[in-house]
Amino acid sequence: MKKFMLLAFCTLFFFAQADAQKIGTRKATISFHSDAKLEQIKAVNKTASFVIDTQSKKIQLAVLVKGFLFKKALMQEHFNENYMESSKFPKATFKGKFVDDIDFSKAGPIQTSVTGNLTLHGVTHEVTVPATITQKGDLYEASANFDVVLADYGIKIPSMVKGKIAKTVQINVAAELKKL
Repeated sequence: MKKFMLLAFCTLFFFAQADAQKIGTRKATISFHSDAKLEQIKAVNKTASFVIDTQSKKIQLAVLVKGFLFKKALMQEHFNENYMESSKFPKATFKGKFVDDIDFSKAGPIQTSVTGNLTLHGVTHEVTVPATITQKGDLYEASANFDVVLADYGIKIPSMVKGKIAKTVQINVAAELKKL
């Protein structure tokens, strides 16, 4: 009986420790910016899920495409229906791992990179993205800025609006993460 109790305690302790190694949020901000000749297009989504396993150094990010908000309702409609086809491809995801061995207990900004699979519009490509992680007490701030070539993900720009939409879009990710 004692061995069983010890085994049960060790199992519970292991799972509690495994959970304590994760930091995350469901309120990460992802924004994008298209800087074309004739028009600038910006959108933001503040409801992305973002989790980092500090032990394995793995990272996961998921965002609902329909959650991006634009200043102009017509842009939002075209984005969802014509370009991203959000009813067909409702999520964009990133699953990867930190390139460097990061010490998450260290205060101050840490410059690093993350390599993994970015899935947009039903197409997945491996990418490497520069990132910054900053510990501030019990919180962590994470940020990344990178470019996405729309054609690489099968996102087509009609010739009628080619001057209004850039071929490459700038993506910004910002999150305040806490222990889960």
